Parts: sequence; C-alpha cells; structure tokens
Amino acid sequence: MGQGDTGIRAAATEQPAASRSRRGAVVAALMLSMALAALDSTIVSTAVPQIVGDLGGFSVFSWLFSGYLLAVTVTLPVYGKLSDTFGRKPVLVAGAAVFLLGSLLCATAWNMAALIAFRIVQGLGGGALQGTVQTLAADLYPLKERPKIQAKLSTVWATSAIAGPSLGGVLAAYADWRWIFLINLPIGALALWLIVRHLHEPVRESSGCRPRIDWAGALAVFACGGVLLTALVQGGVAWDWLSAPSLALFGTGLALIGAVVVIERRAAEPIIPGWVWRRRTIAAVNLALGALGLLMVAPTVFLPTYAQAVLGLAPVAAGFVLSVWTLSWPVSAALSQHVYGRIGFRNTAMLGIGTATLILLAFPFLPYPGEPWQPALLMLLLGGALGLFQLPLIIGVQSTVGWEERGTTTASVLFCRQTGQTIGATLFGAIANGVLAARLGGAGDLDAVTRALGSGAPAEHVRHAVADAVHAVYLGAAGAAALAFLVLLFVAPRRFPVLRNPGD
Repeated sequence: MGQGDTGIRAAATEQPAASRSRRGAVVAALMLSMALAALDSTIVSTAVPQIVGDLGGFSVFSWLFSGYLLAVTVTLPVYGKLSDTFGRKPVLVAGAAVFLLGSLLCATAWNMAALIAFRIVQGLGGGALQGTVQTLAADLYPLKERPKIQAKLSTVWATSAIAGPSLGGVLAAYADWRWIFLINLPIGALALWLIVRHLHEPVRESSGCRPRIDWAGALAVFACGGVLLTALVQGGVAWDWLSAPSLALFGTGLALIGAVVVIERRAAEPIIPGWVWRRRTIAAVNLALGALGLLMVAPTVFLPTYAQAVLGLAPVAAGFVLSVWTLSWPVSAALSQHVYGRIGFRNTAMLGIGTATLILLAFPFLPYPGEPWQPALLMLLLGGALGLFQLPLIIGVQSTVGWEERGTTTASVLFCRQTGQTIGATLFGAIANGVLAARLGGAGDLDAVTRALGSGAPAEHVRHAVADAVHAVYLGAAGAAALAFLVLLFVAPRRFPVLRNPGD
C-alpha cells in the first residue's frame, strides 16, 4: 500500500498495521451487504398476503422467491470468476447497485408480473453480494483470524432469520408492503459508501494482456442453471413431473450441460474451470456443502408446519421452535477454530456432520404429539453441530487457494449449497406429499394442510399424517448428512493442503 493510501487492502497477508486499524469500516460494510441478502427472503415472506391482496397473482406468487433464488444461484459462478479477474471491489459495488436498483423497482411494481421480474433483477445483484462478501472475508483476515469475521457474518444471518419476519410483518401491517423493499436503500447506500471509501485492493501484477472474459461460458452457465432449476422448482407444482413442460425443460437442461462442458473446455479463462472438480479438497467440500443445502430444507421448510399442525402452536411460536438453531450455529462456528486447530478441518467437519446425522435420526422418535421444547432442543443441538461442519469447510477450502482463485472457489461452494437446497425442496416435497397421500387415502398434500391451518386445528388423523410426513423428511435429511460424512471420509484428503502466508 502506498504512503498516501489510507484505505484497507483486500489481502490480509499484505496489510500493514496501520491499515488493520481501519478494517472495521470494511467489515461493517460486509455485514450490511450480507444483511441485505439475508433479510430478503424472510422479510418478503410475511408480506405475501398484503402483496397478493394489492397486486393479485396468487397463482404465481411463489415466483417471488423462486425467481430470486434462480437468479442468485446461476450468477454465483459468474461473479466468482469476475472477482478473480477484476477484483472484489468492482464486483461488490456493481452487485450492490443492481440489488438496490431491483429493490427500488420492486417498490414501484404495478402488478405481480412486474414484481417477479424486478425480484429477478434483485437476485442478479444478490449473487454478487453473497459470493463476494464471503470471498472478501477470507481476503481481509489471515487464517487464524478468519473465524472472527465468519462468526460475525453468521450472526447477521441468525439475526435476520429472527428479525426479518417481524420487521416484514410490521411494515406490511402499519406502513405498506412496498417499504420492505425501500428499507434496503439506506442500508445499501451506507454499505456502498463504506466500500467505496475504505476498501482499496492491492494493485496486481499485469501480464500485459487484456483480461479475456468468457461471455459465452457465462451465458451458457446462466441458461443451463436457469432451465434446470426452473424444472426442479416448478416440477410437481405447476405441472406434473412426466408432463411435456417438465420433460422439455430437463431435456433442454441436459443439452445445455453438454454445451457448457464444450464451451468451458475451449475457453482461455473459463467461468467454471476444470480444477474446481479435479482438486480433491474443493470437490469434496462442494459435494459436502451441497448435501448441507439439501438437509437444511427439512427444518426450514417442514418444521414450522409440524409445529403448527402437530404441536398446535401459533405461527410465532412455531417460528421460535425453528429459530433456536440460529442461536447455537454462530456460537459453535466461532468456537470451531479451537477444534480444527487441534484435529484439522476434515475431522472437525466430520464430527459436526456425524453428530447432525444422529440428531436428525432422533427426530422421528419424538413422542406424539410431544412438547414444543423437544423439537426445539433438537434444533438447538443441530445448529451447534452444523456450525462445526460448515465453517471449517469454508475456511479450509478458501485457505487452499491463492487470491486469484479464491473467488471462483468460494462461488463454487455457495453454488453447490444453493443447488442442494433447490434439489432438497423438490425431493423432500415429493416425499412429504407421497406419505400424506398414503396416510390420507390419496387425498391432500402438505401445501393444502398449511393453508388449512388458518381455519383451525386439523383433524387428528391429519395431524398423525403430517407427523409421519415430516418424520420421513427428517430421515431423508439424515441420509443427506450421512452422504456428506461419507464424502469427507472417502474423497477429502485427511489434511487440507493449506497455503501458509505471513500472518497465518
């Protein structure tokens, strides 16, 4: 850093002591940026009744979430590569600007179609926020200090999970649903100002050649991901799995996978380079966190319905049963450094996911109907186990690559986790509906039960059916956790090949 440069460099190994004292401003910007992405889904979900009442479009409102999720997921690899090519700062600034533009447009939406389109614009910026913030967290801190920033980011997610629904409900009830999008503007503006003012990346040596951007690969990845994720999200919902639209989307998706492989092999600087899957450490972490995304669907999607239909709780109390894992997850993540410092990243993650497997297997053995504290205790334990699992893998895999590969590596991990969540929602939704149909004589699905909860407690046979359906989902989640354990056991190296830098 030059003498006149008062900002902070996004490479912890090259930071002088003077710049470290100003790192707090950049960390605050990262936390605000992450808050924008973390609050998004939870704050919007509580305002859906008001949005539908104002704009209509009840039959397609689920695309408020699906469209955003699709845009975030398919842009993660693109932003990861761009951040390695041009630096983190321009990608984060551009992503935040697009997200804020999408938020402003959402607040002006005149019908549901416009709102869905603007939510997709939001998602195009959200992909940059999620991936680049995680990459910068590794750039800013040496290995031994990274748990500090990761614990802060985990706290942002935990706080958002609890505060988002309440804030969205208050704004929708006492102001207007459009404020759930407008509130992003001051938060995002402050984050942008802090980033522009305080984040200064080091000048990298240039090869003299102009960076080549794999636009064909980016378009192919975007199209492939969009088609396949649309098929997974809408299959069995908007159309039957074996219907013409579903088969057409899956067929198109498979063809696009082939196109992506051909394009990326020929590209000088591919968006998804082959080394992401050829290196054992990165491939193992990608697969393990893909399984994490899959298993997380069980509690986040199905536990609130279980708490209301089986335990008879009100929606707020049902939300608390779920939210307790957001209390133990950040604490466990922050303390995980003391574990992986002794036994290594792989063994710590295996300890966490092995424990999570046992906890998920215990859920079907809860007494019927049981007390609310029983699933809440399991969720508290599950959060602690997953904190030991996820954070060591993210910190570990980021530590095996240099600056010029860290964005791509981080994006591939997040992409696999997001894809796992999409697959999990589809797979476990089919499992739950199949069990319900079997228990209720071929009639009913979980969505119908959820909608009926507003009109009173369900009949006893329906409560039993919901309990059996959620138990089956938790068994499936335990299977996903066991798969992650096996991946780490047989694919991941015993010791991650960490690149040691000064300050680590």
